[in-house]
Amino acid sequence: MSIVVGILFAIGTYLILSKIFLRIILGTSIIGHGANLLLLTMGGLKKGGPPLRDLQELSFTDALPQALLLTAIVINFATTALFLVLSYRAYKVLGTDDVGELRGYPDE
Repeated sequence: MSIVVGILFAIGTYLILSKIFLRIILGTSIIGHGANLLLLTMGGLKKGGPPLRDLQELSFTDALPQALLLTAIVINFATTALFLVLSYRAYKVLGTDDVGELRGYPDE
């Protein structure tokens, strides 16, 4: 699983280093998915019962990794949606989605 997380981070970093807005947005989303998978892997698979009051002999599972994963999914969705809206608006106003052209550096 660590290799898959590393591959996702590598692909996301490669896409972020691109000059096109859509690739940058996809790269940040893929890195977010890699972070979600990393959180899930770090939490591990623990066997245990639900936290009931009368059952003292069972070990309980830790719900913190699942809560962090749900939070990370929501944050990833929100940032992806924000980046897509900003990218679409910049393309409509400026007529290009190339970061180099937006900064004033023409392709060489």
